[in-house]
Parts: sequence; structure tokens; C-alpha cells
Amino acid sequence: MTTNRMAQPTRSLIAPAAPTDLPAVLALLSANGLPHDGLAEHFAAALVARDGDSVVGSAALELYGEAALLRSLAVAEGRRGQGLGRALITAALDLARAQRVRRVYLLTTTAQGYFPSFGFAPITRAEVEPVVQVSAEFTGACPASAAVFALRLDG
Repeated sequence: MTTNRMAQPTRSLIAPAAPTDLPAVLALLSANGLPHDGLAEHFAAALVARDGDSVVGSAALELYGEAALLRSLAVAEGRRGQGLGRALITAALDLARAQRVRRVYLLTTTAQGYFPSFGFAPITRAEVEPVVQVSAEFTGACPASAAVFALRLDG
């Protein structure tokens, strides 16, 4: 009996990123039109999805005490539609909870309809905690027209 590797659950592919994964993640972000700014400084809180030795997905958190910015969510084109993005977000939110984060923010220009299914709600930039507003994503990497979302993890 043969098994279809692509049909297997993707959650088992998710792992903390190693420092050596940074070039592959940056390439994945470029392929998805996503910014690199500030990621290297926060790569210790990055996750990757692997298919063998290849990085096929990424997500990262910028941790700011009890607040965090979810960023760099990307899935390789050939792996989209298989639940990998959902698994990466779930793993990132689990990591945020483990770090005692109370509120997670994100910016998006293309996925406004996707994040509410995780409990994220649209907010204004003014409602974002000041410590997150000084991140590279907020200060220039993402356009001012990007939608802002927040998720409370503390109830």
C-alpha cells in the first residue's frame, strides 16, 4: 500500500526554525511578496514547516512582553490548500501562549478574510500597543493601507 505524503496531516511538519533556516525563510517570503524587515532580529521565535530538508512554510512572532506580532506567514505555492497555513498559525499561537503573550497582532494586505476564523478581529492602528507599533512591520515594511487584526489570548 502506498501513502500519499501530501495527504498526511501537516502539523507534524511544524518545528522551531533553526538559525540556518533564515535564508530559506527569506526566499519563501520573497516568493510570497512579504517583507523581510526585522525578521532576523526575531528569528528565535520563528517556526518552519518542512518537507524533508525543504522549508515549505513559515510563521514568526515578534515578542514584546505580553504583546506579540504574528508575521511572515507564508506557504510554498505547491503546498497551499493543504492546511499548512492553519497549522503554522495554530503553532504560532501555541508558542505565544507558552510565552505568556496576552494579545497578538498582525498586519495583512491580502488575507483579511482568513484570520477571523482564528478569532482575530479587525482593529485600528491606534489600538495596537505602542511597543508593537515601533516594529519594522508597523513603521514601514507594511503599507499604511494594511489591515490590522488583534487576538486576545487571555480570555
